[in-house]
Order: sequence, then structure tokens, then C-alpha cells
Amino acid sequence: MRKALLVISLVAAAATVSGCTRIRQNQGYLVDETLLTSIQPGVDNRDSVAKTLGRPTFSAQFDAKEWYYITRITGQYAFAQPKVLSQSILVVSFDAAGNVEKVERRGMEQVARINPEEETTPTLGRETGLLEELFGNIGQVGAGGAPVGQPGGGGGRDGPRK
Repeated sequence: MRKALLVISLVAAAATVSGCTRIRQNQGYLVDETLLTSIQPGVDNRDSVAKTLGRPTFSAQFDAKEWYYITRITGQYAFAQPKVLSQSILVVSFDAAGNVEKVERRGMEQVARINPEEETTPTLGRETGLLEELFGNIGQVGAGGAPVGQPGGGGGRDGPRK
């Protein structure tokens, strides 16, 4: 009886601990250091960079003078919010002729930490409940069936009918 209880408690503890393992996830560009070091300023151009590294993660928004290759590794426990473990940004800058001007790397200093204050966003106006949403317009519509000769009644442009 004691052995069975011990075995059951060990299995339960193992199942509990296995749910606390960190989940690692790679996002973005897969880095190949050999290819990265082969890009040389003054030697390569847009076409050779695209053939060597592939299409960028994104390019500069208003002028395509910079290409960005972004790699991010995140980790999280079970249902917790993912946290950035490492990040690498490769920035390839081009001159007006399309030749590589410089290649630089950035890292974790580019990660922004945003902590929201509350769970809801305040809005202007009044708060309504479910019943008010469903039945709030009852009685708000104009009186279309009033008798002739009274306000809202028939008669057309010339007044009440006789």
C-alpha cells in the first residue's frame, strides 16, 4: 500500500513538473554566420545580398535604403507571457546606386518593454447593460400611425385630408 502511494505521488509530481518546462521558439530569419560575414560593403549590391541572404524581414518604410533581417528567440512557461531571450537585427544599408554601404548588427537594446496599466481602455460615453442594449430603442421611434389631422398624421403636403 505504501509503495503504491509512493509511486502514485512520484508520477503526479513528475507530471506537474513536466508542465513547467520552458518553451523556446525561434522567430524570423535563421542566422547563418558564414553567409552574414560574406556580405561586404562596396563589393555587394541589392541583387547579391538578396541571393546570399534571401528577402529581408522588412525594408525601410519610405526609402528602400535599408534592409532588416530580424531573429528573435522567446521563451515562456506554460501559459505565461513570452519573454525575449535573445534578439539579433542585421541592418544592411545601401547607397543611391544600390551598393552595400554598411552592415551592422543590433541586439537586445532594441527590445521595448510595454506594461499596460489596466485591462480595459477607457472610452467616452455611457456604459450600457445587456438589457438596455437589447430593448433601449423601444419607444424611441417616431409615431407613424397617428390619426389624420393630428401631428404626425397623414395628409401630405396640403394639410389634413377632408
